[in-house]
Amino acid sequence: MKLTSRSEYALLALVCLARHNADGYVSAETIALAQKIPLKFLEQILFALKRAKYLRSSKGQHGGYRLAKPADKIALAEVIRLFDGALAPTESVSKYFYESTPIEKEKNLVKVFKGIRDYVSETLEKTTIADVV
Repeated sequence: MKLTSRSEYALLALVCLARHNADGYVSAETIALAQKIPLKFLEQILFALKRAKYLRSSKGQHGGYRLAKPADKIALAEVIRLFDGALAPTESVSKYFYESTPIEKEKNLVKVFKGIRDYVSETLEKTTIADVV
């Protein structure tokens, strides 16, 4: 698993919004400046997070974005899967994105990669945005 800048920026945006959750809606510009994310790129990410029901938005002078659910209910794994797909190092050991790969010929290699998948998945599933704020 390798994080793309989309999932990294999504996590940074969610952390920023969790920190400002009591402040109401936060503008995309405020998030972009605070986390040093290009605004146009951030807007695409925020739209995807809103469509996936992690965010709510409001228009107008005091509009912006806020978390749609508590930060302790948003696992890092969910966000990474939304933007990057599988957490597994190869598709043939993925639980949610399985595809056959040549490595399946060697069962001991598959076993190693499943162990890696399980460790990464377990860590990211039990770690929430609230944990990293």
